[in-house]
Amino acid sequence: MTTVICLDDYHAHDRNGRKVEKITALDERGQNFDLMYEQVKALREGKAVDKPIYNHVSGLLDPAERIEAPKILVIEGLHPFYDERVRDLLDLKIYLDISDEIKFAWKVQRDMAERGHSLESIKASIESRKPDFDKFIDPQKKLADIIIQVLPTQLVPDEKEGKILRVRLIQKEGKELFNPAFLFDQGSTISWIPCGRKLTCSFPGIKFYYG
Repeated sequence: MTTVICLDDYHAHDRNGRKVEKITALDERGQNFDLMYEQVKALREGKAVDKPIYNHVSGLLDPAERIEAPKILVIEGLHPFYDERVRDLLDLKIYLDISDEIKFAWKVQRDMAERGHSLESIKASIESRKPDFDKFIDPQKKLADIIIQVLPTQLVPDEKEGKILRVRLIQKEGKELFNPAFLFDQGSTISWIPCGRKLTCSFPGIKFYYG
């Protein structure tokens, strides 16, 4: 019923090709937006496509795979709203806005554990990609219908690994597909039992109920 497509599969170059072109994976010149648009449009119209595959382990472009049109199509990646043609095909646009601290913690956990990268190489990779992130990725935020911000907690002292997070939901008004979400609304109740150990308790200090 649902198919998720990673837009990394529409990289125009493999990892070595980006080195030759001296561009990062975030650069607009490294994306095949024409193919992305054609295939998203075809899937929306109920047609099957032969989608390319970008192999994150080898950095190569693998043979294409056949994708049948689903009832619900989710596209995820770095450039979902960048191309106007693709953007106009989307019914709902969600931007995951991760803070630099959390982004670094997640990248360390993933790249060191799953891909064998060193901490120094991860730091260098983040620094090298930052200008392109600011230029090509972050501006898409203003085009989103919903922004989900992932931030470090302000409750737990000395939390260094990003395991406890603070999340903020920002919604655009006037969208037909969803109603605004409210923490406090008619029929809601707040129950607060302060913890004697202040912020070191493992159980919630405040509970929200919606009736």
